Amino acid sequence: MKKYWKIVSVVLLSAFHGTAQYIIESTEELISLEKLSQEKVFVHHTGPLVFAGETLYYAYYCFNAQTNRSSEISLIGYVALVNGQGEILKEQKIKLEDGMAQGDFFINTNMPSGNYKLLGYTQWMKNNGLQQVFKEDVVVINPYQVDQSGLLPNSDNNVPGDMAGQVAMEPVPVDSSVIQVKFNKKTFEPREKISFQLVNYKDRLGYGNYTIKIQKKSELPVAPSLNAIQYAEGYRNVSKQINKSVGDSLFLPEQRGELLYGNVVDGSNGEPVSDAAVVVSIPGPEFLLKFAKTDSHGNFYTYLRKDYKEPIAIVQVQEMTSAKVALKKQPKLDLSGLTFGKFRLRPEFADLIKQRSVWNQLENQFFAVKPDSILLGTPIDPFDGGLPETIRLDDYTRFPTFQETMVELFSFAGYRNGKNGEYIRIAQDFETYNETYNDFPAIIIMDGVFIPNHGALKSFDARNIESISLIRDQFMLGGEGYQGMMVITTKDGDYYEDYIPENGINVEFDKPLPQKNYFRQQYDNEGHAYKQVPDYRSLLFWQPHVELGEGQLAFECFASDIPGEYEVVVDGFTTYGKPISFYQTITIQELQN
Repeated sequence: MKKYWKIVSVVLLSAFHGTAQYIIESTEELISLEKLSQEKVFVHHTGPLVFAGETLYYAYYCFNAQTNRSSEISLIGYVALVNGQGEILKEQKIKLEDGMAQGDFFINTNMPSGNYKLLGYTQWMKNNGLQQVFKEDVVVINPYQVDQSGLLPNSDNNVPGDMAGQVAMEPVPVDSSVIQVKFNKKTFEPREKISFQLVNYKDRLGYGNYTIKIQKKSELPVAPSLNAIQYAEGYRNVSKQINKSVGDSLFLPEQRGELLYGNVVDGSNGEPVSDAAVVVSIPGPEFLLKFAKTDSHGNFYTYLRKDYKEPIAIVQVQEMTSAKVALKKQPKLDLSGLTFGKFRLRPEFADLIKQRSVWNQLENQFFAVKPDSILLGTPIDPFDGGLPETIRLDDYTRFPTFQETMVELFSFAGYRNGKNGEYIRIAQDFETYNETYNDFPAIIIMDGVFIPNHGALKSFDARNIESISLIRDQFMLGGEGYQGMMVITTKDGDYYEDYIPENGINVEFDKPLPQKNYFRQQYDNEGHAYKQVPDYRSLLFWQPHVELGEGQLAFECFASDIPGEYEVVVDGFTTYGKPISFYQTITIQELQN
């Protein structure tokens, strides 16, 4: 039997409104939702003190709030940086794998000095408000701006002048009985190799995922960040399930991937359009094609699970000439109850701030020779395993228009007349004598854009086409049958940039942060080119997620030219949810002339 490909899925929730929130309509529905565990998040980072010109790196852990193990609920997480006025200055969307992710914020010179808050959450967590969200104080010092009022003592913040910048340092809880870091020595010369091992002493009890960093100790009196043990205690009593009632609105969990949603109204009267077929194209060579139908309020939504390159959505309504489409954004978290730290600058900090700023400027001058690399995501196969028949037009005599090219070069595809006008049909590839004939149209894709109006391509300049690929199988798109798929690739591959849908929109949207391999400084045989480059790194080693099994793992990094004490931190969780935190100190000596 011939294979039918269902290339999109449709999920219909009749009460999904324009606020991206679902309305709980019955007791039975509420009981079902309450069975889905709530989540909680821990964010380990390289703060809490960060200067303009530096990068704040973070490792993200999302847990099932009932089991304390990695969450399998949300596939998308969020990290935000909030200023003292409760405004989200930066928000990043990250893809979760086994509840984990990583990312970074570059602190540019436009960000004022001040006390900030770092937040970690999922859309599902937003249902329980701010108390469910991970919150951590972060201090930003920007010496390049004249206005330092965000960190200066004043009568409004009730911080006495002689206490400004002072921190009551309490003992930090640690657990070194399960895993430890072993060094062969504790003192190093500048640019010397630092070798160490992460050792598991408890076999299966130590299996888990951990963050490792080696970072210069701050000489400014800033309160240390929460470690995993403090986090586990501080967030022990967060909600285990949603706290909602019938009739309440609900943020939907991003279980199937990244949520895209919007609405469709009739352009002639502004009324919502129900049961309208909506096609969402994410364009490019590795395109995605998604289908949805509007509910009774004219709202549609779909989920993106696969990786994609272009953060552009082309949303089109089929079989409607007066549609007005809008892509919506998720409502923001209510931050009205957020409180901030009280770090304040003091005159005696001036020399330390000046020195660190000079080091940062030197490091940034040579950023181009120390680049991070973005990891390639999982390749997308637009044909879902099928083998297309591809014709490259440069291999044949070229014809002026797309229609003429179809007539001259393709035996199995051509224009036909149907009840809805002209359409392209791709001939069936019959496998059995009793297979049913159909007259379905083909799915036509141009540089990743779904083309509903086949007739509009007839006069397209074929000199701009690089190749045309055909698949002759049958497809299902939103419950409608299609005979084959034709993928047209232009020479520049940018047809989507100027494409204006007849009944839709072409709009950019926020995509998840790409995963990176962070630059790792070398001074051995592979790093001889860096010997003449200044090295003023305060972060010597950063590994956001290390999976540890039995035995030990070996690592290495290189000391920088900044002397002083460096803190070695291991922070994370075993596979059964036990928090582990371990600290050690190493020293880099002064450079000897």
